Amino acid sequence: MDRELINKLRQILGPSAVIDDETELLVYECDALTLFRNKPDVVVLPRTSEQVAQIVRLANEHRIPFLPRGAGTGLSGGALAIEGGIIIELQRMNRIVSIDAENRMAVVQPGVVNIHISQAVAPYGLYYAPDPSSQMSCSIGGNVAENSGGPHCLKYGMTTNHILAIEAVTSKGEIVRFGHPSGEPIGMDLLGAIVGSEGTFVIVTEITVRLLPKPQAVKTLLAAFHSVEECSQCVSDVIAAGIVPSALEFVDAKTIEAVEASVYRAGYPRDAAAALLIEVDGFRDGLEETSDAIAEICRRNRAYNVRIATDDEERARLWLGRKGAFGAMGRISPDMITMDAVIPRTRLPEVLVAIDRISQRYGLPVANVFHAGDGNLHPLILFDGRRQDHVSKVFGMSEEIVKLCVDVGGSLSGEHGIGYEKKDFMGMVFTESDLDTMMRVKRVFNPDALLNPAKVFPTRRSCTEIGKHSTTSTAEIGKRVQEILLGEKP
Repeated sequence: MDRELINKLRQILGPSAVIDDETELLVYECDALTLFRNKPDVVVLPRTSEQVAQIVRLANEHRIPFLPRGAGTGLSGGALAIEGGIIIELQRMNRIVSIDAENRMAVVQPGVVNIHISQAVAPYGLYYAPDPSSQMSCSIGGNVAENSGGPHCLKYGMTTNHILAIEAVTSKGEIVRFGHPSGEPIGMDLLGAIVGSEGTFVIVTEITVRLLPKPQAVKTLLAAFHSVEECSQCVSDVIAAGIVPSALEFVDAKTIEAVEASVYRAGYPRDAAAALLIEVDGFRDGLEETSDAIAEICRRNRAYNVRIATDDEERARLWLGRKGAFGAMGRISPDMITMDAVIPRTRLPEVLVAIDRISQRYGLPVANVFHAGDGNLHPLILFDGRRQDHVSKVFGMSEEIVKLCVDVGGSLSGEHGIGYEKKDFMGMVFTESDLDTMMRVKRVFNPDALLNPAKVFPTRRSCTEIGKHSTTSTAEIGKRVQEILLGEKP
């Protein structure tokens, strides 16, 4: 990279906040999805929105691609510097700016770790609901980029349901705000468009999050089954009974093996083919009746062991096993790729059987641990990355599993995003017209395609296919997006 540009970055940030050493850059060549790798030319670590804006303006001046990165826990390759350029690492922007307990909101910077929000507001009897399995390490900025979910999104919704406002830097280096602390959008809901845009629209530098009061009581159940089909059928039966648990999680035998062999030792039954971790919360009155009704539904589906956590320690241990499941896979496999697709709940039994057949045909094991309540599957393909034949099989299996999910009425992603991993699968779900409209909306925010390029859209599509519309204000952005969605010419 041009030394003049490196020197200018150091002038903006200071020498210690600019990384261009080849060895140190290796840390940033991939995110948690390790099948794809590419080193950035430089990594910068700003502390303020103004510094981010200066970096973006400098990148535009030199026509160099740039992209934001958080904790690097992403699972779709969204934070990979596919075309090199500048990674804007936001982990030093990690302050909880303010807590407004009376109005149940907090203002945080993007580098704040998800669980730290709930820990900070706990003394007020509040918490932040979206809880990805990586919540002990993932950052809120990345959650906003991917519209992350988590076990409790079944009842409480995804990240987008808990974001009131954001401050962001546009692709041209302007600092703007979207949304409103009251939660009532003014004009077009541009905030809703940005949450889940995977860092391709703007760089989020401050977030106003909605907080919820802690529930009065919680009941956590673990139900074990000798059959995957009976376990997955139980999921549909619970929802069909009119019960909406706060969480309804599925773990299979391979997952149980890994978890119980790890440091977690959650107490899952080792002889189970599959198990459900079910949680209900709310007012104390009536909660025991609800948990008893769920237990009865489990038994009707041949659950051979149904247990209710007796105290907070047992409940925490059960959840530690579920949230540590991905990391525990290292006990049974040197490498793993985590998939992410959504299917109708009623198709769970047949899809899990079909995934098992794919696994047997390719000769690579698949562990299943996922958010069963909303059909958000996370098949974990276990392989050895040192073997090229294994890597080739992973690509084939991934495509087959995604197509299987789409064919039963599902979608490409529930919470991990499209990123680089699944961009060439977009045609499975969207028409050429759909993709054209999406690209035109993206161009309103990112006219020169310098912000996080080569993501979300199929490789064959180039941002230059769509005319440029340089915008600098939220009003102008809203106007252009509205024109596109109403079918007017760009």
